[in-house]
Amino acid sequence: MLGTKRKGRPEETGALFDLIGPPRMIGMTLAIAVAGLHKSYGEVHAVDGATFEVQQGEFFGILGPNGAGKTTTLEILEGLREADSGEVSVLGSSPWPRKPELMKRIGVQLQASSFFERLTAREQIRLFASLYGIGPARADELLDLVGMTEKAHTRTEKLSGGQAQRLSIACALVHDPDLVFLDEPTSGLDPQARRNLWDLLRDINGQGHTVVLTTHHLDEAEILCDRVAIMDHGKILALGPPATLVRGLEAPTRISIESGSVSEVDAQALADPDLEVTDDGISLTIATRTPAKVLAALAERNAMRGLSVRGATLEDVFLSLTGREFRE
Repeated sequence: MLGTKRKGRPEETGALFDLIGPPRMIGMTLAIAVAGLHKSYGEVHAVDGATFEVQQGEFFGILGPNGAGKTTTLEILEGLREADSGEVSVLGSSPWPRKPELMKRIGVQLQASSFFERLTAREQIRLFASLYGIGPARADELLDLVGMTEKAHTRTEKLSGGQAQRLSIACALVHDPDLVFLDEPTSGLDPQARRNLWDLLRDINGQGHTVVLTTHHLDEAEILCDRVAIMDHGKILALGPPATLVRGLEAPTRISIESGSVSEVDAQALADPDLEVTDDGISLTIATRTPAKVLAALAERNAMRGLSVRGATLEDVFLSLTGREFRE
């Protein structure tokens, strides 16, 4: 089921077990430890004292608006940038300066996929495999794993956005890394392609591979991640399991019915005094902290047409911490 988090056992995932290796054990061993991380570009503090840890086998998300510092943080963890100050440990080693031994244990899928021109999907992944001294058979297995076998002979510039992202992830996994970094892997994809990619990411993590994800999609993080760090202006504002962060918000329940079912005056009488009632001409929405009482009152009035009930989500937590203003 799409909304169910899976930590798949070998017998549940079948051939996938053979393709991406035996499960790593999830325990207290840290895959990543970051303390007091700083990175500035002139007057801009891209990362400003970030501190967090990622356990081995965890699916960890870093969330934040544009310019929050997510990509810079990932690039430091990947050994692509040097931090100004702070402590960073990735799989027990400092990522800077880059170490070949560490690079063999991590896989990186960048925000923008860049492939060699005029190569087919199969040629592309075989080339990546050869950089790690891995034979073409493994490359073909990964092509099958990400559902790209039928596109094996298609040149990369002819792939759709979702296909290109799947190929990019296959390239990041071809050497069977312990730790995988994914920077906005579903950016620009249509809803069907996003959800298909979610299944792949769950399967990868289900075998115990540690996954670190940055995303703008809050529903994606809520479904996939064991824990998330919400980041803004280079700082970690909140950290924990999505459900825990949502419960801590204590946000009201929003009950929506068809406009005209009850008057706004009657609806306001049902709502909590300090909460709002809104009517956009299609739906009337009552915010309340006593949803059972409001639902019972609406049922007595036979005013249940178009009923929907929504509790707080990770998006509500995100907006409460980072604000609602639009950012370029």
